[in-house]
Amino acid sequence: MHHLDDLDLYRRLDPSAMRERIDGLPQQCRDAWQAASDLPLPEDYHGVDQVIVLGMGGSAIGGDLARALAMEEGRSVQVHRDYGLPYPTSESTLIIASSYSGNTEETISAFSQALDTPAKKLAITTGGTLGRLAQESGIPCLRFHYPSEPRAALGYSLFSLLAILARVGCLSLGSGDIEETAALLERQASHLTVSCPAHQNQAKQLAARLNGHLVVIYGAGFLGSVARRWKTQLNENSKAWAFDESLPELNHNAVVGYQAPPWMAEKAFVVMLKAPSLHGRLLARYQVTSELLASGGIAHEVIDASGASLLGQMMSTIMLGDYVSYYLAVLGGIDPSPVEAIDYLKSRLGKTGPR
Repeated sequence: MHHLDDLDLYRRLDPSAMRERIDGLPQQCRDAWQAASDLPLPEDYHGVDQVIVLGMGGSAIGGDLARALAMEEGRSVQVHRDYGLPYPTSESTLIIASSYSGNTEETISAFSQALDTPAKKLAITTGGTLGRLAQESGIPCLRFHYPSEPRAALGYSLFSLLAILARVGCLSLGSGDIEETAALLERQASHLTVSCPAHQNQAKQLAARLNGHLVVIYGAGFLGSVARRWKTQLNENSKAWAFDESLPELNHNAVVGYQAPPWMAEKAFVVMLKAPSLHGRLLARYQVTSELLASGGIAHEVIDASGASLLGQMMSTIMLGDYVSYYLAVLGGIDPSPVEAIDYLKSRLGKTGPR
């Protein structure tokens, strides 16, 4: 693991400087919140009773995380990852299309259909077709400039949404909450960044333990969406198989599967994301699930979230996962930025005819 302290290795394997975008997440969160707070909104956008977020991949995960926080306050936020728009809408519905490039075909399909509904609409993008459609239709559009891979622009896909949801009455967050979270992330980053040596760096240590394993991430409550973020970051940054599961549901099926095939016990590694704010019965399930994993000889580790607020606990756990996925890529000698399989898929689909 000592070579994770070789700074020349990062310069060689990470020419696009993914490490800088992970380090910069705290400021990105601040900037996104401020930009969305300053976006002019019509008066009738306040007091909506349903929000639908349209998005895919790195642009949709912000919707998942925002939905998890809204659920904690009993508010309805849906995330739609597909073509078309299957949800019934009304004048009290707000549809938010989130696409980093502005050209995500599933999101454009759903947003185009939304234009014919009475719902309120809003777009979050760097431009592209989505930006053009919003401009032509007179729809509020948060255009941001942040050169990166979509998954590395989480601050914009999440904190822009959080600011909009707070403004329309779907979340009780304020600028003080954002600054508290950003400050927490800055403190955490100082202990996880590449210049922090492995013997003091939780992310480097965990990446070394995960190396060579099939990783499964467990999360409960609002951490269920964080588990998905870990999974997708391991897929895209580390170029690795990874899966996520949610408690308590996995206690009703997945735990039975620990028995077979027997060789999987040697290959799998379960990371369990936990937070002190979770329901007491969920915390008890972490303990019992750990016992079942141990009895099956399956490597596992419990990660305790940092921070006093739900947002802080969510973001601190996300930041750890982002660093872990980055170091796992480096251990594999892989550039974390390119996603050649996704580029190939988009290229092939672009040749298959009408969307």
